[in-house]
Parts: sequence; C-alpha cells; structure tokens
Amino acid sequence: MAVAVALSLASGYLSGSLPWGLWLGLRVRGIDVRTVGSHNLGATNVYRSLGPGLGIATLVLDLAKGALPVLLVPGGSALAAFPGGREWCAVAVGLAAVAGHVWTCFASFRGGKGVATSAGVLLALAPLAFGAFAAVFVLTVALTRFISLGSVLGAVAFVVALALAPGGMRRPAFALGAALAALVIVRHRENLGRLVAGTERRFSLKGGGRA
Repeated sequence: MAVAVALSLASGYLSGSLPWGLWLGLRVRGIDVRTVGSHNLGATNVYRSLGPGLGIATLVLDLAKGALPVLLVPGGSALAAFPGGREWCAVAVGLAAVAGHVWTCFASFRGGKGVATSAGVLLALAPLAFGAFAAVFVLTVALTRFISLGSVLGAVAFVVALALAPGGMRRPAFALGAALAALVIVRHRENLGRLVAGTERRFSLKGGGRA
C-alpha cells in the first residue's frame, strides 16, 4: 500500500510539473515566459506575451497533464489498493498534478496558478460538473473579458454542480473540487484585489490581459 501511495502521487506530480509554457516559449520563440508579462507559466500569460498559437497549445497541454494521469489510474492493480479505493487514488493523483503545476520541480518550484491543470483533473473526474465550470468560465470571460474572474466563478460553479449531483458532498471528487476551488481563489487573490480596485487588465483575443 505504501508503494501504491508513492507511485500514484509521484505520477501525478511529475505529469503536472511539465512546464509546457516555459518549454514552448524557449523552443519556438527563444523567450523565457517568466521574464515577460506577468512572469507566469500559465496559458494566459503565454497567450498574451507570445501569441495565440503558443497560448492555445499551452492550454491544451496543461489540460492534458491534469487529465491523463487521472484517467490512467488503473483498476485491479497496485494503484487500486490506494487507501479508500480507486476514486480516492484518482483524487490524490489529480491533486498531485495540480501541485506539480503550481510548484514545478522543472522551474525552481515556481509554476502557474493551476487553473488549466485543475480543469483537466476535473474533466477526468466529473465531466458533467466540468461542463458547469466551462460554461461559467466562458460566459464570464465573454461578458467581462476578465480571465481571473472567469476562473474563480468557474471553480465555484464546479463545486456547486458536484454538490447537486448524485452522491453530492459524499463523493471524493467533491472534496477535491472544493480544495481546488480554494486553491484557484487563493492563487488569484492579487487579481481579485485589482478587480476591486478597478485596475485588472482585460483579456484580448489578439493577445492581452493579465494571467
């Protein structure tokens, strides 16, 4: 069981740690995204600083690095012996993936804010609740052009959708969703402060907005 715990957490953390925004910027443009814009490794800063192509590629890869390790947690194997069963194992792997993105070992433990990787984890764990997240995120950004506000409200919508789903707050996915929503809000506290002050920059499809 100890081996199962170690393997599951390591697989999630290493997958989440892959700093695609950093690597794509260096490989394609020769630019360290940590030196431009908001200095964040996330897709929004890559989009704003290096262009839509690299920004969208980073978004897709950051989603994938959260979803794939969760989807690949096998049944009937050593990983399924994780305390609490396979679903708790998947939750732990997902949380480790988000931690890897936020504190990546490949970039001095300074990563992104975890929104895209969290979304990938949630997509793998609860597709219908993820739909609520995506809908609220897209609608909020379309109406306000604030990525930060869309991220925060989308995270809250996911938790509400999980609470209303069969099993509700008794599901391990709900515990993870609540934890990730809290992480997203904490990681966006400076953005929320700028929203209150009226100084937060709006997102532009041409490559603008604050990550």
